[in-house]
Amino acid sequence: MKIIEGGVTAAEGFQAAAVAAGVKKANRKDMALVYSTVPCQAAGTFTTNVVKAAPVKWDQQIVYSQEKVQAIVCNSGVANACTGQEGMENCQKTAQAAAKALNIGENQVLVASTGVIGQQLPIEKICAGVEQMAPLLSEKKEAGTMAAQAIMTTDTVSKETAVQIQLGGKTVTLGGMCKGSGMIHPNMCTMLSFITTDAAISKEMLQKAMSSTVADTYNMISVDGDTSTNDTALVLASGLAGNPEITQENEDYHTFLEALRQVNETLAKKMAADGEGATALFEVKILGAKDKAQAVTLAKSVITSSLTKAAIFGHDANWGRILCAMGYSGAQFDPEQVDLFFESAAGKLQIIENGVAVDYSEEEATRILSEKEVTAIADIKQGEASATAWGCDLTYDYVKINADYRS
Repeated sequence: MKIIEGGVTAAEGFQAAAVAAGVKKANRKDMALVYSTVPCQAAGTFTTNVVKAAPVKWDQQIVYSQEKVQAIVCNSGVANACTGQEGMENCQKTAQAAAKALNIGENQVLVASTGVIGQQLPIEKICAGVEQMAPLLSEKKEAGTMAAQAIMTTDTVSKETAVQIQLGGKTVTLGGMCKGSGMIHPNMCTMLSFITTDAAISKEMLQKAMSSTVADTYNMISVDGDTSTNDTALVLASGLAGNPEITQENEDYHTFLEALRQVNETLAKKMAADGEGATALFEVKILGAKDKAQAVTLAKSVITSSLTKAAIFGHDANWGRILCAMGYSGAQFDPEQVDLFFESAAGKLQIIENGVAVDYSEEEATRILSEKEVTAIADIKQGEASATAWGCDLTYDYVKINADYRS
């Protein structure tokens, strides 16, 4: 696997564009279009929130059918959530505008929205934005980057990645972009992720791969414990790489699966690191679990602990908060068997052994916890299973950002 520069335009046949359609204030880019020159197999995963935004419902209808897809239209600024029948009609109007501008069927258009809940889309501006973007479509890397910027809300940086692999003697590329900074606790946030690939793969295998990788990537991040109404992760496969079509779980499938996991994990970590107000990416590794489910439960309990997140912000090795979060997770383990370490670019330090604090240096612990990426490693010594979760520290700015989000 080779990591390359790029995003949604890295794979063969994909183009992108972005404009400032006037959904947001201050003339900021707020609409993105991703287009494939050929119909694509499509797969996706969506929010488990009972309250689902209109774009989620629209996309589920298309992805879960046998329709092929050629375009994704995404706006930021307004989520089109809790908008009733008018919200669904606006999804259709958006798809119709794209279909007309691109000369494709409206059922070949996926839509996505992110922003304030409860407001209706300014549909005239949305449709006009689609018309503006169509002639701007480009396969250049810069076009993908502009699209990644246009879907941001409280994100401080755009998020892209791309990789290449070899399948059947052909070079296959996967690229992607995402947005997410707050309301991040996916259970497939205002988390949106769009992956493109030129791999030839059946719809069934594409969905199987996407669902599999989401479990260990997007579903293992948390910024604030809030699962959005709009969480959507989509993958389009054009088949233009010319590899033998993947129709079963063979060697090529597993190579593709690892590449997709790499893309999704990279994007997931970028979202966690860019959590609202965050100063550090916080990673939690659970080792020695009896099974994967136990490891996942423990890791997610620690990564969502507000007290632990606050301690990471303060560079404080308050290990009792980690052990406490593990204890109320619901997973059974022996706290008197736990070893805990902190690790970062500044070094690695054991904090407790068999549930009891060791004679460690608080100064060294603070130095390790002062890095931009910090890891807590807990070995519970019950088996061979493990899991990793990602989050961020909890800062003053998180409250400030969300106290006046709509204004």
